Amino acid sequence: MSEMSRRDWLKGAWAAWALAQGGWGGVAAAAAELPHARPAKGDRHFTSAAVEALIPRMQRKMGDAALATIFENCFPNTLDTTVFAGSYEGKPDTYVVTGDIDAMWLRDSSAQVWPYLPLAKEDARLRELIEGLIRRQARMILLDPYANAFMRDEKAAPLSWAVNDKTEQRPGVGERKWEVDSLCYTIRLAHGYWRATGDTRPFDARWKEAAWTIVRTFRVQQRKDGPGPYTFQRESAVPSDTLPLSGFGNPARPVGMIFSMFRPSDDACIYPLFVPANLFAVVSLRHLAELAAHAADDAKLAAEAEALAAEVERALAQFGRTRHAQLGEIWAYEVDGYGNALMMDDAGAPGLLSLPYLECCGRDDALYRRTRQLVLSEANEYFFRGKAGAGVGSPHEGLNMIWPMGIVYRALTATDDKEIGQCLRWLRDTTAGTGFMHESFQKDDAANFTRPWFAWANTLFGELVVRLAAERPALLASSLE
Repeated sequence: MSEMSRRDWLKGAWAAWALAQGGWGGVAAAAAELPHARPAKGDRHFTSAAVEALIPRMQRKMGDAALATIFENCFPNTLDTTVFAGSYEGKPDTYVVTGDIDAMWLRDSSAQVWPYLPLAKEDARLRELIEGLIRRQARMILLDPYANAFMRDEKAAPLSWAVNDKTEQRPGVGERKWEVDSLCYTIRLAHGYWRATGDTRPFDARWKEAAWTIVRTFRVQQRKDGPGPYTFQRESAVPSDTLPLSGFGNPARPVGMIFSMFRPSDDACIYPLFVPANLFAVVSLRHLAELAAHAADDAKLAAEAEALAAEVERALAQFGRTRHAQLGEIWAYEVDGYGNALMMDDAGAPGLLSLPYLECCGRDDALYRRTRQLVLSEANEYFFRGKAGAGVGSPHEGLNMIWPMGIVYRALTATDDKEIGQCLRWLRDTTAGTGFMHESFQKDDAANFTRPWFAWANTLFGELVVRLAAERPALLASSLE
């Protein structure tokens, strides 16, 4: 069955289930009857004893039956359906698909396993699985630091839609869209793994070479000495799928920030100084400095990472902010260093909404709070409100499509129980009867959704539940009616 046919079949199956409940309006009323939709035990790709033990523990703390079923489906979804564990040169090797696309994104794969890190110390098999992912990511970065996605076979041709891209094609690369956050996420995972387990085995000579490659790539993409080697063009009817000006992207002034040609949504930046990714880079480079000093024994790398972080941080303070007529000074989404700024947000992370989640600032930071007001209002052209819910979307799926991921980030960065509770209700009531998160849903009709199998959104929802159990147990125990 083709991928498109499979998606259509899945949608049809869920539609039939919903109609049996009395139409889509009956889904919320029958929410407690959501399907227990995990694969059979023999069909799961990987089973973690620690994850399996955590699921019923969390469910006992949840007062809403439908939410508990969604957690049971979503939290283990990455392990159930997307991981392929093996070995390479006698060491762990892990390949992770995004879900319905058989390729491994550096960003997505890191985010997909992130919620399991707190359990890795007590589960040796899970720890080895994540170690294998860190090792594979290092090989991928050395293959091509400008690529965002890679194939399982390191000699394979690109993804079907990328075969004719005008860029430096290399075997094993799935797609070559330069995104600053891709390299940041690999650092985040490595640092988080080390912090959670204390294990330094993944940080060998190959990993250090990959880490140096990250720093050098960031330096080149500050574009102080010219545009650098990266270009990308694609024949497409979608303007955000390609780059102008011979593939170098729109012009920007080299002010010390790192140029990013694409956003986390894989859409082209309008202004290539993408502020959320640069804020994420500052945090990631400091994490890299800590790793280099304490886990990889490379003082020179630590010093270089810290120096670059400080330079980008200074540039952000001078060029990354803009002034809104009503809100005052806020973070811009993208800037060009000439004074032009884009005031919007996208549901992908890093985005402005997700900054505290990625440790770029605190939830109570005044600059963030003002920025958040814009993001969660009609002043943001990609914030949508309708009968099914309200939340941030993305040009990636077009107007009026809300991303559950954006609702999760809103809950993770909120400070008010009422706001978090509303986010949980929207998440509960917009699975279209599937019991899973989707990439996006239409603001007035949750049955109109994209990507029935999107593991990042699923495990991110699970992470939210686990965090609420620790931080706001009374809220999680409520019925949310």
